[in-house]
Amino acid sequence: MPCVGAVIIDAAGRLLLIQRGHDPGRGLWSIPGGRVEDGETDEAALVREVREETGLQVTAGPLAGTVRRPAGNGTTFEIRDYTVMVTGGTLAAGDDAADVRWASPAELDRMEARAELSPGLLAALRSWGAVGPS
Repeated sequence: MPCVGAVIIDAAGRLLLIQRGHDPGRGLWSIPGGRVEDGETDEAALVREVREETGLQVTAGPLAGTVRRPAGNGTTFEIRDYTVMVTGGTLAAGDDAADVRWASPAELDRMEARAELSPGLLAALRSWGAVGPS
């Protein structure tokens, strides 16, 4: 099942996270994103999902990396994460996001240690060079 994710880093080097309001991963922090709808491009899905979950308008940038995660019922999510640039909007949790926040690399480490992040998120982002070390 094709999905996209948005890697949004601010000028202070913090990563934008959303707290998932629904399964899979309810209560965990992850990057904004979701499923690509039929007939939709990755870029269109990315812009739509970020707007729905965060209230921000973005422009899609290059592919940061791809991961596969089990979705249940024998289905697999193929998640293509892109770097994006914020072009407008006001940050606020929306759609299936329970909350939004910016997290520094050190905060990401603490969240990872407390199992508050989606499994494998931080390792993938760091392996692609999308998020720096703490």
